[in-house]
Order: sequence, then C-alpha cells, then structure tokens
Amino acid sequence: MTETSLRRDAGSLGLLFASIGGMIGSGWLFSALNATKIAGPASLISWVIGGAAVLLLAFVYAELSTMFPRPGAVIIFPQLCFGELSAQIMSWVNFLAYVVVAPVEAVAVVSYAANFAPALESSTTGVLSGVGLAVAVGLMALFLVVNLFAIRLVLAINNAITWWKLAVPALTAVMLISVHFRTANFYEHGFAPAGIGGVFQAVSGSGILFAFLGFRQAIELAGESANPRRNLPFAIVGSVLLCLLLYLGLQLAFIGALQPENLAHGWAALKFPGISGPFAGLASMLGLPWLAAALYADAAISPGGTGVIYNTTAGRVLYATAEAGMMPKWFAKLTPAGVPLRSLGLAFCAGLLFLLPLPSWRQLIGYISSIGILAYGVGPVVLFCFRHTLPEQAFPRPFRLAVAWLVAPLAFIVGNLVVFWAGAVVTNHLFGGLLTAFIIYCGWQLFKHGTLRHLAWRGAAWMLPHFGGLWLITLLGPLHGLGVLNNADGAAVIAVFSLAILALARFCAMPNPEVAKARFGHLG
Repeated sequence: MTETSLRRDAGSLGLLFASIGGMIGSGWLFSALNATKIAGPASLISWVIGGAAVLLLAFVYAELSTMFPRPGAVIIFPQLCFGELSAQIMSWVNFLAYVVVAPVEAVAVVSYAANFAPALESSTTGVLSGVGLAVAVGLMALFLVVNLFAIRLVLAINNAITWWKLAVPALTAVMLISVHFRTANFYEHGFAPAGIGGVFQAVSGSGILFAFLGFRQAIELAGESANPRRNLPFAIVGSVLLCLLLYLGLQLAFIGALQPENLAHGWAALKFPGISGPFAGLASMLGLPWLAAALYADAAISPGGTGVIYNTTAGRVLYATAEAGMMPKWFAKLTPAGVPLRSLGLAFCAGLLFLLPLPSWRQLIGYISSIGILAYGVGPVVLFCFRHTLPEQAFPRPFRLAVAWLVAPLAFIVGNLVVFWAGAVVTNHLFGGLLTAFIIYCGWQLFKHGTLRHLAWRGAAWMLPHFGGLWLITLLGPLHGLGVLNNADGAAVIAVFSLAILALARFCAMPNPEVAKARFGHLG
C-alpha cells in the first residue's frame, strides 16, 4: 500500500453498521423528550417527516456515491459539478457539520452521567461544569485514540458496539410498552398542543434530524469498500429505514409510559424524576431498575460509538478536501495503517472550539441539524445537474435512482424546509458564519494572487442567492423571525424558491466529462 491509499476493507455489513452507528447515538436518548415537549403526541408525525426527508437524501446519495465512490465524496460532487469555488464553500459547510458531532456526543455522555455524579453539570443552567467539561474533552481524546487504528479495526469495534446500540433501544421500547402504556396520553392533553408549527419545529429543534443524519457515514467510507455498487445502496437506505422504525417505537413508548401527574401542567411543562436522563428516569419510575442501569450504560456506549465513527469520517472529509487542493496537502498524509492522522487531529481541535463555548446538548442540536441538512442539500442539486452534464452512456450509474427528476427537486425543497423550520436564530449564526468565512477566503485569495478572477465564479453563482434567500425567508418566518410568513406561507415560498434555485444551478453547472473520466476513471 502506498502512503496515499486507503484500504478497501469496508464490507456491506461494516458500511450498514457505520451508518446505523452514526445515527444511534445521543439522539434517541434525548430527542423523544424534546420532541414531546415541543409537539406532544404529534411528535410521531415529526419523526415521520424527519425520516422521509433524510430518506429522500439517502436515495439521492445512493446514486451519487456509487458513481464516484471516494473518501470525502460530499466534497467531490460539487467540485465536479460547479468547480473549485463551490467545492471550497461546501468544504466549510461539511467541516462544520462533521467536527461538531464528537463534542455533542461527549456532552451527551457526561450529561447522562450527571444523574449520579451531579458535580459534572450545573443543576440550574443544564450546562457542563468545569469538571464535566474536562471529562468531555477526555472522551473526545478517546475517540481520537480509537481512530488511530486501521479502518478494518475501527469498523469491527463499531460493529460490536452497534449490536448493543440496536438491542438496548429496541428492548427499551418493548419493555416500556409492555409494562405501562396509557392510551389517554395521546388525546387527553391534546394530540398537537402546539399545532402544525410545533410538529415542524420538533423536526429541526428537538434532535430528530440529528438522530437521522448518521446515514452519511457510509458515503464517506465509500472509498474503502471493495464493492460500493452493491454495498452502498444497501447501507445508506437500509440504515435510514431501520432507524425510522426504531425511533417511532421509542417515541410511542415514551408517550405511553407517562403518568397523569407527569402531565399535570401540559406537554411543555412535562416533568418526572430523573428527566435529565429521560428513558432511564422512566424505567426507574416504572419499577425497572435493571433497564435503567442498562440505559445508563448505553448513555456512554451509544454516544461514544457515534463519536468514534463521526471522528472517523470527519478525518476522511478533511483528507479528501486536502487531496482536492482546498486545504494544505499536509493534511492528506496517511500513517502506514492508512489513517489520516493529521486530519483527525484537526477535527479534534476544531471540535474543542465548539465544545468550550457551548457545553450543552440542547444548545448545539438545532445548529447541527441545520448545517447537516445544508451540507447534504447540495446532493439533489448535483444529481439534477449530472443527469444532463454527465450522460449515462459515458458515466453509467451502478445504482440509478428512478424518477430522479422528481426526487431530486423534492429532496431539495424538503432540505430547505428543514432549515426554515429551525428558525431565524439558527440561520443567523449559520449563514453569518459562512459569510465571514467567505470574506476571509476572498481576502486571502486577493492577497495571494492580486486578483479574484481565477475563482470559478460562474459555478458558484447559485450559492449566494440560495444561502441569502434561505436566510431572508427564515428571517420573515414565524420562529424567532419577523412573523411575516406563517408555516403554510413559508412552505409555499420555500417550494417556489427551491425550484428557482435549482434552475439557476442547472444553468451554472460546468462539469467537464473528460476531467471526470481522467480523475475517477471510466465507470462502465
């Protein structure tokens, strides 16, 4: 093996479990509680909407990732379709989307542990104490150490953990429903106490989207699969469907397990002993101490496993970005075991920058969901353009998405809706940060070259109206915005806006099929 080659040791089960391992982390431990507080029993609908949105993206990426199965594929797609500047912008989005997950999972582990070690977390603010922060940093360092092994060993560790991660939530749902299931909870205090707005808000703001976004792990490990044509669609789509069923069962069990006194003041003021560790608290309340103990153990294992696998893929994304020339080549160096150590180190350091000012799971979750969807929202645009600019005769699709002309626009619309539902506070931070990064990048390019003419402006011309328009529509929306648009108006505006951006992106697309062939080879 050469210094710059990754091992092709990831099989179908390894990729499936990588995606499942990425999804079943802290999301299921906290999202059912948060979604219930926001939307009541209608949170079941929120899970279906979130699962459907991610499933649309999963189908899109099943085609794209089998066309060009390379590490860091989400950087490669916009580079091929729209040129270097678009790829550079999307590399920032993906960087932010990936590096923040490891600290979130570390915070989740410490937050659950605070139930029996109160010194780890402030009882008034819900954020980590100094001791808790130190423990979270130590956990992030442990994620990094595990990733020093070769990919086969990392995936083997993840496979073993994932069996546990599947078993515990499934057992939790079955036991809670078996021991106590109060059907009156689904109508006594209102099925949708916050209306349709609460249903939509729960998709982005409770952790539902975050719980699903781990499907992308298989995409990032595509370059390390010996048979991506067979393995990737199975792993990507299968993981989303399996986790959707699991999450629906957990949400159903959570609502049915509540006692009347827990809902005395309504869904928003839901309260029961041990609520900071929601499922463990319910298990204790229902006389299932052995299940509570298993859940406290899982609160370390599930988020820990997800932190490991996200650290794995974050390193691969940074490695691919460096290989593509959008970061210093220094980060594209591999160890003899095929591990991008320098990229992993950068991901660890960047994660610390998120952990230190925001040491709370709830403070980070809306941001992660939105930037994760934004990062993968480029996929439908690329697929729509590739059908025209990279003809199937020259670039056959190992997995061809049926009715892509419908699925790609629908996925793009739904992705933009998810960002809209997150509200203006989230988008202000999200797009403000991207604008700052863009200004700094242009300043550096101007200093380095004395001009900005060398940048691929045409290919990126659709991104400014996309990001700017999405920010403006959200600012006019009902959640922390000006309230000019309600949810129905906003959805209609987002749909029309998304189709207009898709048409503009098609006009801006500038791939050269010969360059694609030279770089990735003939896929026939």
